[in-house]
Amino acid sequence: GPGIPEEHIPRITERFYRIDVETSRTQKGTGLGLSIVKHILTRHNARLTIRSEVGKGAAFSVHLPAH
Repeated sequence: GPGIPEEHIPRITERFYRIDVETSRTQKGTGLGLSIVKHILTRHNARLTIRSEVGKGAAFSVHLPAH
């Protein structure tokens, strides 16, 4: 993708959150994917890190605890 503007990153894992409503209408989706990922990771004491640069893309990293 085109990357996520920095001001949206803190909210991108909220249920039904969408950055651009117009684009969301042409690209099907519910806005639930990252919310589900965050919920599952939280239940496993893991965390999600999102790094992004507009125009270059985004990287999503999962950090799992060592038990």
